Amino acid sequence: MTTDRKTARPQDNNRLTMKNSLPLIALIFLMAACSTQKELSYLNNLDEISGQNQFPMDVPDYKVQPRDILYVSVKAQTPEGALTEMLNDRNSANMNYISNEGGAYMMGYSIDPEGNVTIPMVGGIKVSGLTIYQIRDLFQEKIDSLFRHAYVEVRLMSFKYTVIGEVRAPGSYVNYNDQLTVLEAIGRAGGIAETGTKEKILVIRPAGDQTITYHIDLQDKSLLSSPAYFLTPNDVVIVQPNPKKVFSVNLPTISFIIATITGTISTTLLLINYFN
Repeated sequence: MTTDRKTARPQDNNRLTMKNSLPLIALIFLMAACSTQKELSYLNNLDEISGQNQFPMDVPDYKVQPRDILYVSVKAQTPEGALTEMLNDRNSANMNYISNEGGAYMMGYSIDPEGNVTIPMVGGIKVSGLTIYQIRDLFQEKIDSLFRHAYVEVRLMSFKYTVIGEVRAPGSYVNYNDQLTVLEAIGRAGGIAETGTKEKILVIRPAGDQTITYHIDLQDKSLLSSPAYFLTPNDVVIVQPNPKKVFSVNLPTISFIIATITGTISTTLLLINYFN
C-alpha cells in the first residue's frame, strides 16, 4: 500500500517568498515617507536649558537703487499757521496704493536709471546708494531753503519680495514695514508645505550690478545671525523640495518597474512550473 506525498516544489517556495516580502517592501516605503519631529520644527537646536538665547540683530540699511519708487510728502506752514500738503497731486493717488498697487508706479516718484529722482519745486536729486533716512535728510535740507517750518516724509513704496517653491501660497508680495524677516515672508506665503524642506532655503538678492545668494537652514539657530535673516527689497526666497516629494513624484515609475519585474518573475515561474 503506497501513500502519495505532496512535495513543495522550489518554484512554489519562490512565489510564496515573493508574496510574503511584498508587505515588507510596502512597510519600508511607508516608513520612508514619514516625517520626524525634527523635520517639522523650526530652530530646533536652540539652548533649552537656560530658556533664554541672545543673538545680535543686524538689520540691513537698504540703499535705494534705480527704478525704486519713493513716497514723498512735504507739509509746509501757511501764513495763517496751518499745515498744507505741497504735493497734493501725487499724494492723493498714493493714498490708494494699498488697494491699487499700480498707483505707486503711476504716481510715485521713481528713481531713474542714473539714480536721480525729480521732485516738484526742488528738481532732480541724486539719491541712488542712499538710505531712506539719508534721502529724507537731503530733501529736508532742500525744502528748508524754500519754506519755513516744512516737514518732509520719505518712504519706500516698492518693497517687494517673492516666495516660490514648496510653500502653500507662492507669489510676489509687498511689505509695508521698514523691515521683514525670512520667517515672516514664508509665513505670509502660507508656510512651508509638507513637500518642502526647512534645511535648504535659497535667498537670491539683487545688489546693484550683481546678484548675491544665501543658503539658510530654518532648523538651525545660525539663521538668526545670517545676513539673509532680514530680507531687502526684491529678494527671492526659494524653498526646495524634500526627498519625500522626489519619491512621490517618481512613485508611479517605481510602482510600474516593481509591477513589471514582479509580473516577469511570476510569468517565468509559471512557465518553468508548466514545462516541469
